[in-house]
Amino acid sequence: MITKEQVLHALSHVEEPDLKKDLVTLHMIQNIEIFPNKIKFDVVLTTPACPMKGHIEHACRNAIALFVDKSLEVEINMTSKVMGVDANQLSGIKNIILVSSGKGGVGKSTVASNLALALAEKGAKTGLLDADIYGPSLPIMFGLEGAKPQSAVAADGKTKILPIEKFGLKLLSIGFFTDPNQPIPWRGPMATSAIKQLFNDSDWGELDYLIVDMPPGTGDIHITVSQSYPISGAVIVTTPQHVALADAIKGMAMYQMEGINVPILGIVENMSYFTPAELPENKYYIFGKDGGKHLAEKNNVPFLGEIPLVKSVADAGDNGFPILLDADDAVAQYFLDIAGRVAQEVSILANR
Repeated sequence: MITKEQVLHALSHVEEPDLKKDLVTLHMIQNIEIFPNKIKFDVVLTTPACPMKGHIEHACRNAIALFVDKSLEVEINMTSKVMGVDANQLSGIKNIILVSSGKGGVGKSTVASNLALALAEKGAKTGLLDADIYGPSLPIMFGLEGAKPQSAVAADGKTKILPIEKFGLKLLSIGFFTDPNQPIPWRGPMATSAIKQLFNDSDWGELDYLIVDMPPGTGDIHITVSQSYPISGAVIVTTPQHVALADAIKGMAMYQMEGINVPILGIVENMSYFTPAELPENKYYIFGKDGGKHLAEKNNVPFLGEIPLVKSVADAGDNGFPILLDADDAVAQYFLDIAGRVAQEVSILANR
């Protein structure tokens, strides 16, 4: 009769590629069941967005065949439990990820929206907070212009804002509370107070990831959010253009300042090249080439991926139906890949 110890010994030869330790040491093997000609067990990954899921499952099957019995039927349940940062005072939220840019106009909100949708698509409980107080884009990009969140009394007796749910996400934006046709000249204290209310006075429920679309630049809101909440990391969005890269450097430097110390999860290069719909194989590098990749290498941070400049991406955002929701569009896969890499980096940091 095969023993549990034999199964664990076999699986101790399978290494988690990112964490560089074996699955048994990481307590990722659970609920082992042994039958005469079959074994069952769970592999508990650190995120449902793990891009190495298939590789790990294949390695487990090979290990059982090599070290136990190759004739055994092996049933593996690939599940996950997302790790969170310590002392997260926002109850129920495991990871807060900031999507930031040194300057406006680089597609930060597009990246934030599709990144959140991609994580949700992979099975993670995800929320999206539009903290771009000077130019909130979420109401337009999700077809929620004119929408108003409801409120409810929580168990502690406090009234909480209820995020709007759409496309599998929990959504909240400063744009839900302002007139889109009226400018609001926010002073620093007013702006930071409004953002803190969106964090503190909302009932997000249980989330694996809260994606925060930050304002462009490096200002009061960035410092307030970074110092007030335990941030898992920041994603920096840039274009290949030199002027955008120069500002991206400043954005990264701000998060790495003493007293802020937000890890940089990596760089996303948006508008990497232009591809016309009628010539999908053609690439025109109208803003330069590999600027984001070189910036990541120079600063020793991960390069998360590139997004082409395609009209369908802009049209999708304008129509309230982000491109990730169109499974037939090739750009959706770019965002899914980036989401996997972001989840990887968060898991690595959480397990250090």
